[in-house]
Order: sequence, then C-alpha cells, then structure tokens
Amino acid sequence: MILPIYTIGQPVLRKKAEDIPLDYPNLKELIDNMFETMYKSDGVGLAAPQIGLSIRVVVITLDVLRDEFPEYADFNHAYINPHIIEFDESDTEVMEEGCLSLPGIHEPVRRAKRIRVQYLDENLKEHDEWVDGYLARVMQHEFDHLEGIVFTDKLSPLRKQLIKKKMQQLRSGKISCAYKVKPLK
Repeated sequence: MILPIYTIGQPVLRKKAEDIPLDYPNLKELIDNMFETMYKSDGVGLAAPQIGLSIRVVVITLDVLRDEFPEYADFNHAYINPHIIEFDESDTEVMEEGCLSLPGIHEPVRRAKRIRVQYLDENLKEHDEWVDGYLARVMQHEFDHLEGIVFTDKLSPLRKQLIKKKMQQLRSGKISCAYKVKPLK
C-alpha cells in the first residue's frame, strides 16, 4: 500500500523516534508498504517518521545506481532500530541532497564518508559494521530523520536564508509533487 509522505512542518519529523520491540505488530507489512511508497516516489530511502510513525525503521534502495555502481545491483534493505555509533570525520564529502519530505529543495550537504552503524535486518539479525561510500551518505540522511533532523538543518545560515521562502511554502502546504504527501494543514 502506498502511504502519504509527511512534509516539513509535520511535528513527527521533529521528534526523536523510538526503538521498536522485536514483536512489533505487522512489521513485515510496514516494511513492504515503506518500500512500495519509496519506489512510487522515486526515492532511495524512507524513514518511518516520513510516513507519520515515530519509530526507528528505515528502508533503502540503491538498485537505481546499478549502472554506475554494479555493487548496488538489487540493493534493497530494511534497517530496524538503527543507530550511528561512530562517524569517521577524517574524510568528508559535500554532495547535493534532496528529500521526499522537502519536495523541490536540493542543497549541498557535508557528511562523513564512513560511519559505524548498528541495526537489525528484516530477519532481526544484529549487525555492527562500518559502512562507506554512497550508502553511508544515504544512511546518515535517513537515520537523521530518526533523530528529528532534516538535511536542511545542516546548511550554513546563508544557504538557509536562500531557501527560506521555499521552506515557508512547504510548511504552509503549498506543495506540488508527483507523489502523495501529507502537508501540515
């Protein structure tokens, strides 16, 4: 089922999400719905707060990058109760980011190229690993949503000023995009 994506202004996007119990009801169905919603919206990641749930669940697909990065072919993963444990700040990179919750806004963001994460996969198997490259960037972006952070929070004061009008329009529900959204009304 395709779910509406909550846009900036919705309080759930600013709340710190909670870990879920291992017996969370209908978890597989929720993950399937999140994947379907993300695919339909042409996103590469989706965090549960973006569909109105303040819980620590994220889905990521990098399959769309398979031509440039063959290692990402068929890459579709769910992350349950994920946490970033450590950032390798010795090597960072600036890349343009966008967000399904902030349609129409794309800005350069500096992030660590390598991070250490802990999470459960869809089979509830524990993982503790270092991740690098584009996956590390997407994880940081999506896992920020679980902390109540959106990528525009990481912009310089000047960049924030330059997009202020667009942000106000989004918060007021003046949104036009190709997927189903739930703006603040």
